[in-house]
Amino acid sequence: MSRLTLIAALTLPLTLLLSSGCMTTTSGGAVGAERKQLMLVSSQQLDQMSAEAYAKLRAGAVEQGVLNTNPALLQRVRAVAARIEPQTGVFRQDAPGWQWEVNVIESDDLNAFCMPGGKIIFFAGLINRLKLTDNEIAIVMGHEIAHALREHSREQVSQAIAAQAAIGIGATIFGFGQGAANLAGAGYEALVATRFSRSDESEADTIGLELAARAGYDPRAGVTLWQKMMTAKGGGGAPPEFLSSHPADANRVQQIEKLLPTVLPLYDAARQR
Repeated sequence: MSRLTLIAALTLPLTLLLSSGCMTTTSGGAVGAERKQLMLVSSQQLDQMSAEAYAKLRAGAVEQGVLNTNPALLQRVRAVAARIEPQTGVFRQDAPGWQWEVNVIESDDLNAFCMPGGKIIFFAGLINRLKLTDNEIAIVMGHEIAHALREHSREQVSQAIAAQAAIGIGATIFGFGQGAANLAGAGYEALVATRFSRSDESEADTIGLELAARAGYDPRAGVTLWQKMMTAKGGGGAPPEFLSSHPADANRVQQIEKLLPTVLPLYDAARQR
């Protein structure tokens, strides 16, 4: 078999796989967050894994006595979620019907997340250390919910599957040994995969800002939130953006400022309801 014939034979299945896996999980909203996504695994598979991980995390927090220890803080976070959750229907019709759950873990970590299906966790340190307002909590929550709406975890797993398949094909075509294939895989993780993650973070910022605005929270809080984050980090020790899984904070502020003319009318309309 000729080299060209071999290349065609090996790459055709991958091409068919990639083309058949392209879809979109959400509508674009006012911010126009529309693009095709590579989805090679089912949402049911990721939901199952997520549910198991969430159950373990919640049980561990209960065992350690750090789950929902501050009723006032929990009430604040749940009140914000109750206003944002109905707005998710703008991007996904099924999302308002998810089994939403909101909890706060007593920890100094500056972190929060929303698992697939609407399981939201805030770490108390994020709110207490940064002295977040409700508007700023809404910006964080909208961002984390956006990850779940766009199924970024499912997309990243699919991208990893496709990358490993491509690396395997390349090793076969060009006669690379396992060491070279492993090196290519490491290169993917260090550069390509982090680029996907930065893209996801920027997309979550965009969608999250609209969610917060539609829920009646001031989207300008996105600017003050990231200013607080930059102050907390102190500007030291952060990796270059091209090797980071998150956009540089200053770039996030610029992106938010560009979106304000689009989302401020949504905020004004929500306040008048």
